[in-house]
Amino acid sequence: MIETIYIEHAIREHPRVASIRARFPNARVISCEHYGEVFNRGGQNFRLQKQRPALLLARKIGRRVLPVPDGYGLDGAEGYYFSHMLNCLYDCRYCFLQGMFRSAHYVLFVNYEDFLDDISAQCARSNEAQWFFSGYDCDSLALEPVSRFTETFIPAFAQIDNAWLELRTKSTQIRSLLDCTPAPRVVCAFSLNPQTVIDRLEHRTPSLAARLNALRKLQRHGWHIALRFDPLILEDDFRTQYATFFRTVFEGIEGASLHSITLGNFRLPRSHFQRMANLYPDERLFAQNLDDGDGQIAYPHASAEGMLAWCEEQVTALADGVPIYIQST
Repeated sequence: MIETIYIEHAIREHPRVASIRARFPNARVISCEHYGEVFNRGGQNFRLQKQRPALLLARKIGRRVLPVPDGYGLDGAEGYYFSHMLNCLYDCRYCFLQGMFRSAHYVLFVNYEDFLDDISAQCARSNEAQWFFSGYDCDSLALEPVSRFTETFIPAFAQIDNAWLELRTKSTQIRSLLDCTPAPRVVCAFSLNPQTVIDRLEHRTPSLAARLNALRKLQRHGWHIALRFDPLILEDDFRTQYATFFRTVFEGIEGASLHSITLGNFRLPRSHFQRMANLYPDERLFAQNLDDGDGQIAYPHASAEGMLAWCEEQVTALADGVPIYIQST
């Protein structure tokens, strides 16, 4: 999977670097002073790089824990995100990362302990619950066999009384979670869409059936589970598609024990949209009738509101009182 690994000179002897190199013994290894030399250079083509991305092992310096944007997260809770990784193994056509980053290479920051120090410091400033989201700039679990992210972070979060962690994912890489005791303040949040949307827009991702199977295994094991219906994709027959989809999702799930549900329509920051449309000029998702307002490209207001309200009604009928939150960012 990984043919080339770039390693920052300062962390070449880091134990996590050694472990990852051992996993890819045939990979070409290149030293660099800072990952930005590779990741941020001009003239890169995200679409082409996505075919054979390299792995960049780096140390995250500066601000590691940031407030979530308005409209992201759960209502009434202080929310922050941190990115132990940049970019994703998957290739979802609507993903804003391809409009934000110049490069499709994967960046993995190996200085986990520095992240955890910052998270602990943030939690010490308040007695209220603090939510931390790890799946904003990546998929939380997709590279888990390589990163072993949960192995370090879940035990650490268990020691911070007011810290909650959301692992947002489309992945079925759940072995590490099944091999440990469920943590009381960790939520495994699965991003879900109808299989027709997955086939058309969520390339390289596990099928809906595979995600639901992983979700059910985690729920039976005792983990908090959440459902993330985001982004909802508006199509001519969306009511038929999503009615069947919602029924399929809730079959076999212990609805009363779900932690939360979020709903959000397709939207993109204006600054990213044009770059993505240029990368995929034949993608009809970008060519349809979209509105440009408030810094975002999104479905026309009336269509978006109608779809969101209908989906909320459908999910509410199936969700047995589970809290439902609307996402706007």
